[in-house]
Amino acid sequence: MKNSLIIIVVIAIGMISTSTWAQKSEKMDSLSYSLGVLIAQNFKQQGLEEVESSKVADGISDVLAGTAKMSVDEANALFGDHMQKLQMEKHSGNVEAGKKFLEENAKRDGIVTLPSGLQYEVLTEGSGPKPKATDKVTTHYHGTLIDGTVFDSSVDRGQPASFPVNGVIPAWVEALQLMSPGSKWKLYCPSDLAYGERGAGQQIGPFATLIFEVELISID
Repeated sequence: MKNSLIIIVVIAIGMISTSTWAQKSEKMDSLSYSLGVLIAQNFKQQGLEEVESSKVADGISDVLAGTAKMSVDEANALFGDHMQKLQMEKHSGNVEAGKKFLEENAKRDGIVTLPSGLQYEVLTEGSGPKPKATDKVTTHYHGTLIDGTVFDSSVDRGQPASFPVNGVIPAWVEALQLMSPGSKWKLYCPSDLAYGERGAGQQIGPFATLIFEVELISID
């Protein structure tokens, strides 16, 4: 009787252990699957619907096993290059429209094209010292897309804006250092000197060419 009781207890413990292991295994299966769902959803949101899922699984397995075939830096560089190409393909209309606009604009009288690709037109010439990149300036500005859509304007708000010269987009950083107080220039900014592939807000899309009328009020 005693031996029979011991056998029953051993069997019961084994059944409990097996049940607990099965529950843990099922929970881990669900967790692993949920991670796959989240990763795939992120891929779709970024336009990566043609990835080879088996290779993605290989990459995950290799990293977890410590046998990855490329470094994190290499993977980031490869992924970044691919995403940039996807963005350019997706927004090729902005790229082509900006390129055509600047080519035609460069032919107009009074347009100066700098080596960087920035174009400007002097509306009013000021006088005095020019700001350095580390200076703070006060300006009035009016920004539009090449189709005339206004996306930002201190003029419309009736409130000048003050900021460090090196704290704005590259086109402004370059132009402001060529202007004297009292100057008012019209800037034609290629996308790579503006917000590039990121765009800004809801109105400035990726690779958008921008136009600004900028008045340098003072060097603070």
